[in-house]
Amino acid sequence: MGLLDTILGRSKPVRPDLDQLFAVPSAALTLQAATGFVPTGLGSVCFAGVEGATFARIQQDVRELLDADTASGGIPVEFSRDSYGYTWLLASQPAEDTAALVNDLHAVNTLLQDGGFGPQLLCSLIAFRDDQDRPLALVYLYKRGTFYPFAPVPGSGEKRDNQLELQTRAALGDDLRVEKDLARWFPVWGAPGL
Repeated sequence: MGLLDTILGRSKPVRPDLDQLFAVPSAALTLQAATGFVPTGLGSVCFAGVEGATFARIQQDVRELLDADTASGGIPVEFSRDSYGYTWLLASQPAEDTAALVNDLHAVNTLLQDGGFGPQLLCSLIAFRDDQDRPLALVYLYKRGTFYPFAPVPGSGEKRDNQLELQTRAALGDDLRVEKDLARWFPVWGAPGL
């Protein structure tokens, strides 16, 4: 970063730290104790799709890697495209094995990043539910290296439970690098797994 950047108020973007995802299993325990939300075993990775043989090969590598356990009863990954044109990968693991789910999401992010498609990565999310079946996601912003909670209100269209999101932020402040800028807590309406 140069002097001109400092004068103009520009800052260097945070370098993505995918290892931050490995803090989620312990954060899930904190979240359960503080709010009653438990992992569902579902997680997603969102990325901007790219045309071309290289990207198709990496997508196939991801599928083969995560579907390796389907012969022994594992659930195959699912790819989908949202209304904005972004591609979502949905991974599933047993609800009690958050560590395995995080490993899957980390592997997807790493394969895309190492294949030169890091700039296409948008976010990853891990889904939770409480005993009232309310959804909650911990969303990892790839380009910011931070997490934020997203709590859609079921059956209300596109409304969020802001109180629950702030409660979750307070509960997880010591466990995860939580995004401080609330304007960056983007809604992920209809995210697979949520």
